[in-house]
Amino acid sequence: MDSSDTPLHLVPGSRSWPRRLDELAHPPTELWARGAVELLVPPAIGIVGSRSPSPYGEAQARRFAAALASHGFVIVSGLARGIDACAHQGALDADGGTIAVLGSGVDRPWPRGAIADRVAREGLLLSEYEPGRSPRRHHFPLRNRLIAGLAVAVLVVEAAYGSGSLITARWAVDEGRTVFALPGRVDHPMARGCHRLLREGALLVESPAEVLAELGLATSQPLPLSAPGTTGREPELLATLTGETSTTEEIARRLERELSEVLVELVERELAGEVVRCPGGLWRRRSHP
Repeated sequence: MDSSDTPLHLVPGSRSWPRRLDELAHPPTELWARGAVELLVPPAIGIVGSRSPSPYGEAQARRFAAALASHGFVIVSGLARGIDACAHQGALDADGGTIAVLGSGVDRPWPRGAIADRVAREGLLLSEYEPGRSPRRHHFPLRNRLIAGLAVAVLVVEAAYGSGSLITARWAVDEGRTVFALPGRVDHPMARGCHRLLREGALLVESPAEVLAELGLATSQPLPLSAPGTTGREPELLATLTGETSTTEEIARRLERELSEVLVELVERELAGEVVRCPGGLWRRRSHP
């Protein structure tokens, strides 16, 4: 870590202190920041979810993060593998801002990896734990209250019934923030947490436009149907489905690509209205008049 990465120490009342955190029932007494501290000023939306998401969940996290970031919201999450990482990635790929709230010191982000390095370079790492502090299990539930506190709303994309993401959602409810949840398949374990939140009063959303409208920011600007950088192979996949009805496995075999990668693109193309999911796990290209 060079001198430009030296953590900035923030205390209540200081110039860069995020005043939204003063509204918390248990506000932090100090923070350390590493990166673009100016991201603490604009309105933020938390996006959280499972560490073991489905390809659909990953695609939706990137999609919502990219769309909301392109409309000026900073995307706040916890840097965890899965939905959190996809949310950070989606925001950065859309040239937007993102904040990762850590359960460790900002000089020891966990988990380490490419997304942590990228957030440090292009976004902001934030923690109430001093530099040098290693991650501890009990840090993360407390970290979640800061994600909720920084945001005007929290979106849960996929979560198991007892997921830590539900802790973030409950912190958000306690602090008067709006909670959104994406519905999922009734037989998928990573949908049970979101369905639980929906039964408890979270708002069901299917598109970023619904989030914006609920927050009083309805827009006529078209929103992306998929995250930036995910459509490079679109012609190849669509060409494979021309005149064909195929399973995901058959498409992956023809394209010589990973099954999960193909499924993500199929879901994105389905959202864009370019392919249709058929009974029996089959896909076909949509016929346009």
